[in-house]
Parts: sequence; structure tokens; C-alpha cells
Amino acid sequence: MANKNEPVILITNDDDITSPGIRNLVEAVKNMGKVVVVAPDKPQSGMGHAITIGSPLRMNKMNLFGNDVEAWQTTGTPVDCVKLAVDKILHRKPDICLSGINHGANHSINVIYSGTMSAAMEAAIEGIPSIGFSLLDYRYEADFEPSRQIVQKIVPQILQQKNLDKHLLLNVNIPSVPMKEIKGIKVCKQAYAKYDEEFDERIDPQKKKYYWLTGEFKNFDKSKDTDVWALQRNYVSVVPVQFDLTNYTLKQKLEKKNLFK
Repeated sequence: MANKNEPVILITNDDDITSPGIRNLVEAVKNMGKVVVVAPDKPQSGMGHAITIGSPLRMNKMNLFGNDVEAWQTTGTPVDCVKLAVDKILHRKPDICLSGINHGANHSINVIYSGTMSAAMEAAIEGIPSIGFSLLDYRYEADFEPSRQIVQKIVPQILQQKNLDKHLLLNVNIPSVPMKEIKGIKVCKQAYAKYDEEFDERIDPQKKKYYWLTGEFKNFDKSKDTDVWALQRNYVSVVPVQFDLTNYTLKQKLEKKNLFK
């Protein structure tokens, strides 16, 4: 049980409960409150905001992070993990939800596909301030020490804020460089960028065709206040994200033109 004066910190991810990233996130914040981990039992990268509706969900209690950290693995998606945590494990909303630390970038357009950010977004939808953390290194053996230090800079600042926006949602990306090379933390906008994708056609041992998605990341936004710009210059990027997808400028134009009367 959490001390009534300490925050409850929900941690999840999309790389699975055994990944180095989530272990490092737990280590970074375990002294900041009561930590509860609810994460998938297998990798769920690129899952986006998917939920499970056609098959049962199962949960197993795990002892992966020491006796002071309650941990559960689930058969569901990252978004399922947040829903299960609130409804069946905590029976309340945590004070904050942290997702990650993701192995690989979640800047610019990646936020649309990211299971890491979708888990954080689900929490924000539920009125839980949330942060997704990602390290720009896909390797299993990536060095998470600088990321832990960044987490320890950002999370206490959010926890200490009074009258915090309950829908606060931050997308934090960390360059893959030693801590001494990180120049600082910048609040940014999401860059306009996308992947130039194609499917590589291949032949399997049974002589049947299969397809492998490939692509090249292209940044079309050359402004100096984007997450891509900051990360390329060894700044940590912090992008405030919202789940209201309304294009208000286009809404005003359509209303002005009175197109649909």
C-alpha cells in the first residue's frame, strides 16, 4: 500500500516487461513514490492505440523489480495495460503514468504509431498526467544511464506542480549520447516528417512471396523549434501532445465558406 503522502506512479511500455528500458525507468523513479508496473508480456512496438476486444486478457504478477515494486505482465497491448491497471490493479487513478523508456525514437510522426506514446495518451485521456520517454537507440544493449538522469530531472518537476493539467501529456525523446554531450532540454513542437515507405518483396523457403516494410525517414520541417531539430543537436526534446485531433483552422474555414448547407 502506498503512503497517503506519496504519489502512485504507474509505469508501462511497449517493449515488454523484461526490457532494459522499463527496468531503467523503474530504477530512476522508484524513490519518488509507490511504483506499480503493468506492461505487456511481449514486444508491442508500432501497436499504436490498439485495444484487445476479440480475445480474453490475462495478467500474471511478477517479481522483476524487487519487493518494493508491484509488477504485472499482461497479454494485452500497451493501452490495455493502462486500462487494466486503473480498473483491476490500482482501483484508482495513479498520480502519474510513465511509459518507456522506449528502445528507439518516438519523435515527429512516430507518435502516431507508437505503443509507448499511446499508453501515455490513454492515461491522459483518463485524466492522468502522463509522460512517454524514448531513447534514440534501438539496441537491446543501449546505454540508459543518461536517460535515467533525464527522467530524474523531468518527473520530479511534474510531480511538484500544483493544479497540474490532468490531461498533461509529454513526449520526451533523448539523444543517444553520453550525458556530458547532452546540451539541455528543449520544449519543442512535433516536426512535420514521415517515412518514405515501400514493401520489399521476398521469397520464403516454400517459394511463396512475402513482404517486408522498409522506409527512409524524411524531415520536411526545417524550423528550429522542432523535436527533430533539437535531437539532431543533442538536446532532449519535450513535446506537449494532445489527443484532440480537431483541425481548428480548417474548421473555421469550412464554417466561413458554408460548404455543407
